[in-house]
Amino acid sequence: MHAARPWFTPLTIGSFVLVAVTGVLLFFRLDSGLNKLAHECLSGLLLIGVAGHVWANGALLKRHVAMPRARWIVGVLLTTLALSFVRLGPNERREKPPFAGPIAALAAAPLPVLAQVAGVSREQMQRRLALQGVVVVNNASTVAQSVGTELYRQAEVLNAVLTVPH
Repeated sequence: MHAARPWFTPLTIGSFVLVAVTGVLLFFRLDSGLNKLAHECLSGLLLIGVAGHVWANGALLKRHVAMPRARWIVGVLLTTLALSFVRLGPNERREKPPFAGPIAALAAAPLPVLAQVAGVSREQMQRRLALQGVVVVNNASTVAQSVGTELYRQAEVLNAVLTVPH
């Protein structure tokens, strides 16, 4: 038995379970806590485990891959990997989160409307916005005009000005 096998086999098995479970949770949008971070950061353990497993079992793996069925399966999966890099359209990289629409609508709302949503006076909203570095020129001013189109920044400002202080 190869001396590395007692390390690499359990590492491969354990990291595969971690990446598989967190991947399924992410796919079905059931992830919580640190699932995404664990999936992204600890998937390197799977790569290390597999590399060590290949190193420790190289001769046996060569025999497996020499079989026609194994070549076919590996070929199909490598082709699938290659096809996964094909661009389908201009916006296939990022799907907008479900809250993007409401954030954009609130960011486009003029100052009096935003104040009404928050249940405060126009002057109070203007002060809240000023604390976030948002300059209000007139009643028609919007968060989007002041901070730009970046969704995260809009959400950050809106969260600060619409959250009820404790």
